[in-house]
Amino acid sequence: DLFQYGVEVADGWAGWAGFRVLFPLNEPERMDEAASFLGASYFRLLGPGHVYGLSARGIAVDTTGEREEEFPDFREFWLVRPQPGDRTLTFWGLLDGPSLTGAYRFRLAPHGHRDLDGLGNAEVSVVEVEAHLFARRDVARLGVAPLTSMFLFDENRGRDFDDVRPRVHDSDGLLMLTRSGEWIWRPLSNGPGLRVSSLRDVDPRGFGLLQRERRFDRYLDLEARYHDRPSLWVEPLDEGWGGGGVELVEIPTDSEFLDNVVAYWAPDEPFRAGEERSYRYRLVSFDHRLPEPILGPLVEELEAEVRPGRVIRYRHGWDTLPGEADPPPRSRRRFVVDFEAPQGPGGQGGATGSTSVTPPAATTPAGTLPEIRLQASAGQVEGARVEPLPERSGGWRVTFALDPGESPADMRLFLTRDGLPITETWSYLWIPDHD
Repeated sequence: DLFQYGVEVADGWAGWAGFRVLFPLNEPERMDEAASFLGASYFRLLGPGHVYGLSARGIAVDTTGEREEEFPDFREFWLVRPQPGDRTLTFWGLLDGPSLTGAYRFRLAPHGHRDLDGLGNAEVSVVEVEAHLFARRDVARLGVAPLTSMFLFDENRGRDFDDVRPRVHDSDGLLMLTRSGEWIWRPLSNGPGLRVSSLRDVDPRGFGLLQRERRFDRYLDLEARYHDRPSLWVEPLDEGWGGGGVELVEIPTDSEFLDNVVAYWAPDEPFRAGEERSYRYRLVSFDHRLPEPILGPLVEELEAEVRPGRVIRYRHGWDTLPGEADPPPRSRRRFVVDFEAPQGPGGQGGATGSTSVTPPAATTPAGTLPEIRLQASAGQVEGARVEPLPERSGGWRVTFALDPGESPADMRLFLTRDGLPITETWSYLWIPDHD
């Protein structure tokens, strides 16, 4: 009753479903869809060159556990009318569900964040979120800053799908930066069975679901344009998140039209009836690498001289040779994990989907190789070795065999020099009889 849309409402009209925000993301004279709030507490954020892929949510309630999951709704929004020349949009949302309610403040900056404090400028889109939550009844599992995506298959599972495309996914991995400064990369999976894992921490520095692979020839899909799907990064803006974990839920699916991946911060403490909680965080939509205005301050806080080398790719298969007379059981697996060389401040060498090459800032002394740090929660690891990659940008390949036995094996792998990590931690859960 405070505004007119200029349209006639038909009898039986159910009400407005949501809203979208238009902004010239790609061309000065063309208004593109930069954000959309539509359905329950779901919303999407786009940067330049992106097409819609993964979604964010206001909150997740009992996604795992014995209780049935709830999907609270944004029931009302209040938008502040932007003035001519404004590059940010501020609005409020009322979240309502059976177990909790919440008041949200959003500050959206499409295509750069010159107007957001201390972030300079970057070719990304950002929304700052303030969430004030009130529990009506006990919530066993609260999911803060949840992200929802789809992963059907990549080259490791492509033989299970009779498809001309080598990959089908909106996101290919979970990235986390812990309070202690460890970068963890956990590739996504699709089966067998439901998988729920948690990366533990206290007051995390950030996490996100990424679409790292940006090359068209890795997808071969002109219609879906999976190579243009965005990545989303969650950066807490205060240190009051406490103990908990980034929980990753992977649901088996045979369809690319069903979201089957959820990631969120799960506090250790249950949210009791009558309690209040507040969270402040920033959501950043980007390509495959965190932009320097976001990454730089994180690295400076850690007093790190180099950026750890990223995981480029990984493969696994039966640990045998074709035609071997007496092969081992198929449960014995051979893993190959490739890492970039570490980069200096601002270094962008070896980017997945990038043709530019920047020599690594942390060069390897002639004739020496980094040390392998490899752990497995179950089974036996054998024959681990590291070799240099032929890429001009440097980097290394680690290969090893895993005999998992009867139990799932949760593995952690990274490279060090002089006792200090120089790569991300590759984190992966192998379940026997996966293939």
